[in-house]
Amino acid sequence: MRRIDLIPPPLLAASATVLLATILLASCGTATRWEQPAPAAAGRDSGQPPRSRSGNPPFYEVFGQRYHVMASSAGYRERGVASWYGPDFHGKRTSSGERYDMHAMTAAHKTLPLPTRVRVTNLRNGRSVVVVVNDRGPFVDNRIIDLSYAAARRLDMIAEGTTLVEIEALPWDTAQPAAAVASGGAVADTGSAGPRGAGGPAEAVVGSAPDTALYLQLGAFGERANALALQRRLQAAGLSPVEIHHDPAAAQPLYRVRIGPVRGAGDYDALNARLAALGIHETQLVTAPPAPDRLPRQAAGCAVDPC
Repeated sequence: MRRIDLIPPPLLAASATVLLATILLASCGTATRWEQPAPAAAGRDSGQPPRSRSGNPPFYEVFGQRYHVMASSAGYRERGVASWYGPDFHGKRTSSGERYDMHAMTAAHKTLPLPTRVRVTNLRNGRSVVVVVNDRGPFVDNRIIDLSYAAARRLDMIAEGTTLVEIEALPWDTAQPAAAVASGGAVADTGSAGPRGAGGPAEAVVGSAPDTALYLQLGAFGERANALALQRRLQAAGLSPVEIHHDPAAAQPLYRVRIGPVRGAGDYDALNARLAALGIHETQLVTAPPAPDRLPRQAAGCAVDPC
């Protein structure tokens, strides 16, 4: 691995445009280290467009953090905080070499191959959009995706700036009309997917606010005593409410320690910061029925321990 100013002679022959597109991460920062870019794969049989000629090195570093670009997006699904970027970057070059268009349905991600087609669902209101990842970022806090202005508007997150989302990678050969994205959802609108090879219109579906709550899960234990020990540790540190969820009907019940409900990205960030101070860095954002404070716990299947 070499510094950018130690580029070997063969790479010096590359055009300035391609080189800059490789190393510039227009959405959030500049990679300070690089490796030889991976060759673009065609993938014609599956409808997958070729990988962008820039923005797909095996790994890169930003602000001292190393990121490994995924070999494939197949099966990728993640939950976390989404942000958006707009006018300050409009017209600037993205990591893939495309010009950023704040009105196109695109996004930036740290490790997904460029381009990748993903569905992003706002877990706060059920709205869903399909975007094409064509940029790198965001390199701020614990954000997992940076959405274009157009995508953020359709998810109804412009005012808040961030929201809790679920990201799911989609195959390129299953593009379907927006009305088919979510059962019972009303089509909001459609628009250009932006980058070359997007393979059809972007999709936006308006959903209803989910009747589930968001929780931060800190661990799952086979022994109830271990879950209780973690619960008491968290409560002693002033964190609440800390609940133990389990399914007594399961053959091998797991006792899941959760904090919540998490009411938004700010709440999520604050909880993670407090947990990090306790040495707890592995958390998972999960959905579950709201705590049965309005229902008898027996009717709720004893989902919250103690019953």
